Parts: sequence; C-alpha cells; structure tokens
Amino acid sequence: MSSPLSLSWSRPAWLASPKVFRTEVLAGLVVALALIPEAISFSIIADVDPSVGLFASFTMAVVMSFVGGRAAMITAATGAMALVVAPLSREHGLGHLIAAVILGGLIQVVLGALGVAKLMRFVPRSVMVGFVNALAILIFMAQVPEMRDVPWAVYPLIVGGLTLMVFFPKITKAVPAPLVSIVILTVITVGAGIAVPTVGDKGQLPSSLPVPGLPDVPFTMDTLTLIAPYAFAFALVGLMESLMTAKLVDDITDTHSGKTRESIGQGIANIVTGFFGGMGGCAMIGQTMINVKTAGARTRLSTFLAGTFLIILVVVFGPVVSDIPMAALVAVMILVAVGTFDWHSIQPKTLKRMPVGETIVMGTTVVFVVATHNLAIGVVVGCVTAMVIFAKRVAHLANVSGVVDPDGKQVVYAVTGELFFASSNDLVYQFDYKNDPDDVVIDLSDAHIWDASSVAALDAIETKYAERGKKVTIIGLNKSSADIHEKLAGQLTGSH
Repeated sequence: MSSPLSLSWSRPAWLASPKVFRTEVLAGLVVALALIPEAISFSIIADVDPSVGLFASFTMAVVMSFVGGRAAMITAATGAMALVVAPLSREHGLGHLIAAVILGGLIQVVLGALGVAKLMRFVPRSVMVGFVNALAILIFMAQVPEMRDVPWAVYPLIVGGLTLMVFFPKITKAVPAPLVSIVILTVITVGAGIAVPTVGDKGQLPSSLPVPGLPDVPFTMDTLTLIAPYAFAFALVGLMESLMTAKLVDDITDTHSGKTRESIGQGIANIVTGFFGGMGGCAMIGQTMINVKTAGARTRLSTFLAGTFLIILVVVFGPVVSDIPMAALVAVMILVAVGTFDWHSIQPKTLKRMPVGETIVMGTTVVFVVATHNLAIGVVVGCVTAMVIFAKRVAHLANVSGVVDPDGKQVVYAVTGELFFASSNDLVYQFDYKNDPDDVVIDLSDAHIWDASSVAALDAIETKYAERGKKVTIIGLNKSSADIHEKLAGQLTGSH
C-alpha cells in the first residue's frame, strides 16, 4: 500500500503537450507577479522584513509542488498565518517566529498522519459556499487600501486593467490576460512617467537567495512553552485554510486531491521554510484562483514555477519588478474576487428555495470570516451553527406512541427516530408512569441509540416505573444500539 507521500513517477501532462507547458509557464509567471506585493504586505502584518515573506512564498511553493496533495494549488505566505504569529514576532523577535513556524510544521505532519483531513467530510455545503463568498469579500477588501488616498491616475489604470482582462481573452487565450494587463500598464506608467504607487513602494526587495540556518532562540523548555500555543494555532489555521481551498479547487477542476498528503506536505514545507528563515504559509485562495480559473493551470509545474519565478524576479529583476504599478495588481485581484464569489447563492430565487437553516449557516460563516479576517474561525463557527440547526431539526423526529392491550395488563410503546442528546431529553416525559399497567414494553425496532444521553434517558424511564412497582422490557434493539445499551445501562449514575 503506497504512503500518502508516495511520488510514483508518470509522464506529466505539461511534458507531453507544448500547449499545456505554455499555459503552466505563463500561469506561474502571473502568479509570481501577484505574489510579490502580497508577500511583502504579509511581512508588514507580521512585523518582519519583506524578505521573510518573500522567501516563505518561494520555499512553500517550490516544496509543495513536490509534496503537496493538490496539483495547481498555490501555497505561500498568507495574511491568516501572519496574523497568528504577529504577536510573537513583535514581542519576542524573528527567531521565536521562525521556531514557531518549524514547530507548527511538525504539528501539521503529525495531524496529517493522524488523518485530520478526514474531518473535511463534516464540512456542510452551506459552510463551503459561505467560505468561498467570504474569501471573495476579503480579497476585494484587501484592495481597498490601495485605492484610498492615491493619485487620480490610479483609477483609470485600474479600469483599464479590468477592461483589458475582460476583453483580451476574446482575441486570444494563448497568453493570460492578467499578464498582458500587467505588462501594458507597467509600460504606460513607466513610459509616460506617471507617478503612481508601485510594487517597490511596498518594501525593499532582497538581492540574494535565502540560506538555511537554525532559529536564533535558546533551545529551552521556556522557549517551547512560549511558542507552542502559537505553533498549534498556526498548524490548525494553515491546515483548515488549505484543505478548504483544496476542496474548492477539486470542485472547479472536477478532480480529486490527496487531502492527507496535502496536510503532511504542508507540514514539511513549513519546516523547510522555517529553516530558510521564512514566515511559513498555507494555500492562497486568491493566487490559486488566478492560477486555476484565470490562467487555466492544472499541473504542479505552475506551482513550482510560481515560486521559482518569484525568487528570480525579486533577486535578478528587482528594479524592473519594483516599477510595476500596484493598480495593475489591484485590477487582477478585483477580477479574481468577482470570479470567486458564488453569485448564484445570493440570487432571490435561490434564497427562496434554500432551507432557512442553510442560508443562516452560509451567512454566519461569511460574517465571522469577514469580521475576524480568520478563515478558520469562520469555518468552525459555521460548522457549529450547522450542527446546532441539524440537531434541532433531527430532535423532533423521535416520536413515542403507546398502545394498551385490550385486557389492560400490558402497554407497548413504539419509539421511532434517532435517539441522541437532543431528542432523548424529552423522551422521559412521553410516558404515563402513573396510569400505565404493571407490564411496560418499549419497542425500539424503528429507533437507533447514538449516545450515552439516550441510555441515561431509558434508565430514568425504567427507574420511574420501578418506583411504582412496574416492570419495563426493552425490545427491538438493533446490534449497534444493543451494544451501547448493554455497555452503559445502569452505569451512568453514582448510585450503581
């Protein structure tokens, strides 16, 4: 049986087709250009030098192109991860941040090996839709600061960039429209000497490659105790964001990805990134959408080249890249935001047909993601909301109906439905303890016992009848229900 990280070689699609190769190369270049200002911005959020974010994006993308579980997904430094480790960096310095990234990577490897990716099956569709819509809103909101207090020329440049990207594909799709837009707007601003904010204004680009090394921290228990909570949060946020993004790409490309391999691979990439002085990262929804939806990439080559082009662009062509107007990249990200949002989900006819609970879950997910700027919090709150609504709905499906024998010596209660903590709470009150005959039969042929709460409820029913000198017989238990009832019956109170 192959391991989650088995790398059995088969001839890749990009090697067999020149067209696919060209698509992957150009997609990687577009993504690399879009990654540069974002990586610098996330470095600022984490209160570290721009090179820390850029090196992280380089190593994460390159390593994940080999060990990741989802082809064509872009993994790099992200805002969510920067927010998690920012307090550690500000209060204790870069060394502790790097140590937390390495420990977070180790935790991700362990969680991945333990099968944490399987929990994705419990994420409802309404949470997924809310996740996607919230991401689109966050991508757009991240562009708003780039449109405030800027020279008037920025606005026509953004409009021009959007126009180019909408209409250029009608001429040809051989070259990604975002790349054409970035090149043309850069040529215009540089050639005409138009003074607008550029990539170079975000921060100094590094002039050399990263070198491996150990984090500059004391290797003591105190250090471990300090960084462990940040590392654990880092690991959870990164895995959740990446697995949700992988699921989204699966849906877009109609292909399956290895979620366990993705989880373990991300841990490996973060460990490598930490040793190269990077701030760690996870899947990037915006850049992934550029790569998969806008540029049409489908293979690991685009992910590898995104990281490779990124380091070449900043180290070798730094002065040229610094001249790219931010307006060009803002236009790209606005188009990505519009394309990412699930507009069908908010159409009146869709909302009218959708169960109210589903809409509430979607809306709750969006609100919490946007309010906290933390995708993990929004998804967890959305899932909890969905579970509460589901439990409330299912709780009403447990019914009790009693039939007394003609001779009045026995009553048979038929219980139907799912018995768990929400439905079993009311079970105790649906029996006529005072007036029932001495022989009581509870038929569970059409019911299922799920938890200890249900067994406790049945115990309470037997106790109430016993106090009145009446005998209870439970029949019709299926094997699973019988097993849990036999194991727990009479064992759930201190009196036994």
